[in-house]
Amino acid sequence: MRLLKKNYGIGLSLMVFLVFFFSACSDCGDGKSSASGDPSGGDPLSVAVVNYPLQYFAERIGGDAVTVVFPAPGDEDPAYWVPDAEAISAYQEADLILANGATYAKWLDKVSLPLSKLVDTSKDFQDRYIALDHAVTHSHGAEGEHEHRGWAFTTWLDPRLAIAHARSVMEALVAARPAMEEGFRKAFGELEADLTDLDEAIAAAVSGGDSVPLIMSHPVYQYLVRRYSLNARSVHWEPDAAPDPAMWQKLSELRASHPATWMIWEGPPLDEVRSKLVEKGIESVLFDPCGNVPAEGDFLSVMKQNAENLARVAAK
Repeated sequence: MRLLKKNYGIGLSLMVFLVFFFSACSDCGDGKSSASGDPSGGDPLSVAVVNYPLQYFAERIGGDAVTVVFPAPGDEDPAYWVPDAEAISAYQEADLILANGATYAKWLDKVSLPLSKLVDTSKDFQDRYIALDHAVTHSHGAEGEHEHRGWAFTTWLDPRLAIAHARSVMEALVAARPAMEEGFRKAFGELEADLTDLDEAIAAAVSGGDSVPLIMSHPVYQYLVRRYSLNARSVHWEPDAAPDPAMWQKLSELRASHPATWMIWEGPPLDEVRSKLVEKGIESVLFDPCGNVPAEGDFLSVMKQNAENLARVAAK
């Protein structure tokens, strides 16, 4: 996962000041949300999202009736990305803003956005959030430090919760363009069927392997672990960084009570790290959380590949 700079608060406060005047009156006027759009379904609805799963859901459900805005750079984790003034303006100018909830995209708490446009797509399952036991701060790359605290936020890794996200997206689109309700509901039904099939595919992939001890390279798989009752523990490793000696030592200590022979990674680890893990009897397998736009395929194809990768674990 990507990391926040230590001067996050100062930089973001300045950025908020610069864009404040452009947002202060965005909800003024006749009291109607601009998300209501053209009820006849004229111009495409502009929908801004905070992560790729929401982009995928909006595009699947909205089709040609929506234009999705997702300005996060492809090489950053949207959960910890800090938008600049131009990106914030893009969110403010959209007809709808789709948020993930569960403390995802913390910049949302620092920026003035039109509440009438903002939709928390996890609002219907807040009672199913997973609380993090304690805050963990660690460093990575040029972006400095970031923290894991509050709630686990990769909610879509439970396909049943992904369906709930998608349903909220559908309802927001219907509210914005009532004349297109039938098409939106039909597209949602097709997406729901695909996500249900995905849920069954992952369940089948791990069937019989739920007792296999696993090590997750990063603490982002909580909803996946809960959904499929995986026997997993997490460390805090990055796929593009070599662990220091203390991290290797902690891994050895963890395996003394949790003798895992598989490590699940967000992205392909460095060759040197993979080789050293093999020397220690640990194989690596990829499960991409797909928070950002994938290099190939789409959300559904990436998740299907993830299911196939997990099948390797259960088969051993």
